[in-house]
Amino acid sequence: MSWSMRTVVLAVAALVVAAAAPAQEPMNLQQLLEQVRQGAKAERAENAKREQEFRAAKDRQQELLAAAKSAQASAEAKSKELEVQFEAREAELPELQESLRLRLGTLGELFGVVRQVAGDTGGFVRESLISQQLPGREAFLDKLAESTELPSLEDLEQLWFVLQQEMTESGRTVRFTAPVVDREGVRAEREVVRVGVFNAVSDGEYLVLDRDTATLKELGRQPAPRHLAAVAKFEEATSGLQPFPLDPSSGTILSMLVENPTLEERIQQGGLVGYIIIGLGIVGFLFALYRFIYLGVVGAKIKSQRKKEEHDQGNALGRVLSVYDENKNADVETLELKLDEAILKETPALERGNALVRVLSVVAPLLGLLGTVTGMINVFQQIQLYGTGDPKLMAGGISMALVTTVLGLIMAIPLVLLHSVLAGRTKALVQILEEQSAGIIARHAEQGGASAASH
Repeated sequence: MSWSMRTVVLAVAALVVAAAAPAQEPMNLQQLLEQVRQGAKAERAENAKREQEFRAAKDRQQELLAAAKSAQASAEAKSKELEVQFEAREAELPELQESLRLRLGTLGELFGVVRQVAGDTGGFVRESLISQQLPGREAFLDKLAESTELPSLEDLEQLWFVLQQEMTESGRTVRFTAPVVDREGVRAEREVVRVGVFNAVSDGEYLVLDRDTATLKELGRQPAPRHLAAVAKFEEATSGLQPFPLDPSSGTILSMLVENPTLEERIQQGGLVGYIIIGLGIVGFLFALYRFIYLGVVGAKIKSQRKKEEHDQGNALGRVLSVYDENKNADVETLELKLDEAILKETPALERGNALVRVLSVVAPLLGLLGTVTGMINVFQQIQLYGTGDPKLMAGGISMALVTTVLGLIMAIPLVLLHSVLAGRTKALVQILEEQSAGIIARHAEQGGASAASH
């Protein structure tokens, strides 16, 4: 190697050493050479150290590989052992299952009955008024009914407790606080009185259980006021025996009250014919009342006239008797004709209006029949349009059609009775006039006979 080439190599080495480990800059070639030697020595030491670390890592890898192979062999041996055990247990499983079935015997059926009872009880408890006072019981019953495992002794005791609790509470009357939904849909906490599992009342009104929301709500329409009065007294009582209108159907009958129409709604179902029947009935009743008053006044005047000697022209009997005063000298036949004529004049006034009451009593049921026929025509038209698939549609139409018949009978029956009474009283008054007239004729005949005998 030439001197120039050597110089270049030394320079490059010096630069490498200077880059690896900064030091003092060499002052001459001797120092540069010394730095190169020191750098080469340090590099050899570093390489030796790295080689030693690589060898040590290689030895550790060999140890890890040997340990992994040993673990693999052990795991394979364990796997073979477990496979043998699995096959043995699998062979024993049918025998053990059969042994379990034989040992359980009817116990499995018993647990099936328990789950069935839990399911039935859960449905009953969910719709029970007692759950409004004691909520949360249905969660345990639903869990027990859906369980696929054998129930524990604690589960059986809890089921027995729920059944016993339901039976015990069904015979008690309890006050408690629960959310109640009023008719406007407002939900509020109120004091509720529960009568067994049948009814619940609050603020003097009946409550029903909404099974969709499991919440107590007020009835849309309450029962008759006499029942509500008894409910209010029962709710205020704190001890002793109190009467209470009980619904044994647990609210079903009370809920049907909402569907039952009131008297006003029944009348509205009659339509125009119904209103006409009611109007005619009112006219008939008012006219019959007027006739009763009139006949009463006439009867009182006739009765008063029978006690007097003088004849008053202000009453029917007085006017009939006045005819005798005017014809005392007439013969018997003439006097009789005169009195009959006077009675005939008084009779129309006494019988006036009775025929109208009778006509109204006959027209009312006929109008009711007319309304029924027209209503049935509408029902058959609905059947023709919609078919017979909905019995409620036909029942509602027939019910509306029969309302007019009911109204006609309600108006006709009293009017017939009133006409009978009016006719009887009129006949009685006319009979009094005829009796008095017959008496006058008889006396007049006697007086005429005595006068003829004296002559």
